[in-house]
Amino acid sequence: MPIQKLKNYLDNNKIKYVIISHSPAYTALEVAASAHIPGQELAKTVIVNIDERMTMIVLPSRYKIDFNLLNKLTGTKNVKLATEEEFSDKFPDCEVGAMPPFGNLYNMEVYVAETLTKDDEIAFTAGSHSELVKMEYKDFANLVKPSILKISMNY
Repeated sequence: MPIQKLKNYLDNNKIKYVIISHSPAYTALEVAASAHIPGQELAKTVIVNIDERMTMIVLPSRYKIDFNLLNKLTGTKNVKLATEEEFSDKFPDCEVGAMPPFGNLYNMEVYVAETLTKDDEIAFTAGSHSELVKMEYKDFANLVKPSILKISMNY
């Protein structure tokens, strides 16, 4: 069960969360619709290569990464979107493209879009295309310790 690693981690840290099961969905907007969650409340995890280092970017489902701004804020020149082939082996317990935004569980740095920090809760895919986890943002931030950057824009 893909969610088990995350569930064990949250339970061991005594974090309150809710698991939401939904019909299979593959894009962030499909997931939001299937789970009956407004798109602005659902976070998506995008994997990028920053100077050949796999990194998680977590942003609202209706947003996209501003790569020029990400280059500038990270002080790098080589930032690109990672392909599923490049990162699928990094998440052996997850369905491809359904990794939770817990880079600390996968030895990855995490950047969070500033806009997500303004919400009390965060919801995200939990390792499968049919389950979400919803929890308090402050608990997520305390566990993951992401870098917060203004790296996304609405589309």
